[in-house]
Amino acid sequence: MSTINPNGKEIISVSTDFQGQPLTLEVNRVGFRTTASVLVRYGDTVVLGTTQIGSRPIQLDYFPLSVDYEEKMYAAGKISGSRFIKREGRPSDEAILIGRIIDRPIRPLFPKGYRAEVQVVASVLSMDPAFRPDMIAMTAASAALSISGAPFDGPVAGLRVGRVNGEFKAFLSPEEREASDLDLVVAGIESGVVMVEAGANEVDEEVVIEAIAWAHQAMQPMIALQKELAAKVAKAPIEYELVLPNEAIQAEVDEWAHAKLGEKLQRPYPERNEMINELRWDFHEQMAEKIGEEYGELRDEYDEAFTMALHKDVRRGIVANQTRPDGRKLDEVRQLSSEVGVLPRTHGSSIFTRGVTQGMNIVTLAPLSYAQIVDTMEVTDGERRYMHHYNAPGYTVGEVRRLGSPGRREIGHGYLAERAVLPVLPDEEEFPYAIRSVTEIMSQNGSTSMAATCSSVLALMDAGVPLKRPVSGIAMGLMMDGETPYVLSDIADAEDFAGDMDFKVTGTEKGITAVQMDMKLHGLPVTVLAEAIRASTPGRKHILEHMLTTIAFWSVHVPQADVPRGFLANGPQCHDRGWRRPTHWR
Repeated sequence: MSTINPNGKEIISVSTDFQGQPLTLEVNRVGFRTTASVLVRYGDTVVLGTTQIGSRPIQLDYFPLSVDYEEKMYAAGKISGSRFIKREGRPSDEAILIGRIIDRPIRPLFPKGYRAEVQVVASVLSMDPAFRPDMIAMTAASAALSISGAPFDGPVAGLRVGRVNGEFKAFLSPEEREASDLDLVVAGIESGVVMVEAGANEVDEEVVIEAIAWAHQAMQPMIALQKELAAKVAKAPIEYELVLPNEAIQAEVDEWAHAKLGEKLQRPYPERNEMINELRWDFHEQMAEKIGEEYGELRDEYDEAFTMALHKDVRRGIVANQTRPDGRKLDEVRQLSSEVGVLPRTHGSSIFTRGVTQGMNIVTLAPLSYAQIVDTMEVTDGERRYMHHYNAPGYTVGEVRRLGSPGRREIGHGYLAERAVLPVLPDEEEFPYAIRSVTEIMSQNGSTSMAATCSSVLALMDAGVPLKRPVSGIAMGLMMDGETPYVLSDIADAEDFAGDMDFKVTGTEKGITAVQMDMKLHGLPVTVLAEAIRASTPGRKHILEHMLTTIAFWSVHVPQADVPRGFLANGPQCHDRGWRRPTHWR
């Protein structure tokens, strides 16, 4: 095969043996007009990763990065099972979730204040049925960024790891994935881990920690190969300017804020949020009076500097005094409240409240014929018997927003809560129903996905679904002061925005069922992540005890013969089978 493409450029290829098969990265064979494009092959899987960097100057207050994962039915030798639509259209939920998995480790590796438009697309052109192609897609996306000239502090590599017969393994076959009690995705750079996501069948936390360490070590050849490719391509860096608050302005704002923040703002939510809003308006009024007419052009820069000052104040209180913005201790969970049976015509319903964060969940049961058919590049004749959907309109954060279809965040949060509960659902033989669980977020102030998890479990129990064990979840935070980590239980918005890591873990009294971990730092050692995982256990158990108290209270005060009205409408067999809202768990 020619080593020169039709445009006269050399086709550059690098390869290494990886997990028993050759892994090859190739440049200049396709994608001539992209900023950068890389073909990645592993086994019979081929993924095209492209990066396009906008050439026009833009004025935005955020980094406009988009990362997409494209499923191509032809890659698996399939035609869509839909009778009416045969070409690829709106991405499937699975494709959106994989796009998020690729996005999350890439985004924090750009410098703060970078504002150029960056589009990354990973397109699966050929799919080896022996393993999932998503981690090869992550490699393709990272490799394209690494040779694009963008200020990307990669490369990134990812591995999806399972445990079969007590041994960790990557690139599991469908049969091995079915037998595995762990489905763990780890993304990292050479020096540390930048993202973790997992589903598990009540796996011990020490096993999860060990698997993260194994994956980070095993992915190093993928990182080294991308570095080798970048050295051969030797793309010149693209010039850019960072959009950051002027140092003089930041110093001025820090001085103004120092006297106003600190212990004066230690108030429970939402009182603290209201005080901050009032303080922000007062700040702008004083600056406008001081600076005069020029302030109109500088207002956005001063506002960003004010936000930075707030973040510094939150970190200062935690590091210096181990005191959080609302006065809690580092390991203290916000006030909990929950109830079940709140809606009269639904099969199951609940409200779960933690601080200002609140989720209402509604469970609907139907015959198995109502299960969702999954038609993707990877799955053949698959079905989802349990579906969790998550909604969070603008009013939940006190904002005016147009209502529309769920975005990537809503789909991701719903999937995390769904994954948390799947291991404890009864088998079809025991409970032959399709189950739809919908979380309507009523108020947000941190960790709504964990409120969705807890409220869905309560509503499932209210509906009489015989779960193997109840599941609870908690969101943890982390702030690094040099080499010293400060781990926070049950983080709120202010701590999430100012912190270095957002970590969510769900599980039963026996073990973990789901994990999601995102870092804002450029990689963390496994030892720090292990500390965060272990620190989550007491808070998760505390929340679980509260949930069980709610169900115990309900079982005492509601007659056992009171079956939800929805059961009478859609499932008369429930009476015949003798199902009742459970009062204990095997």
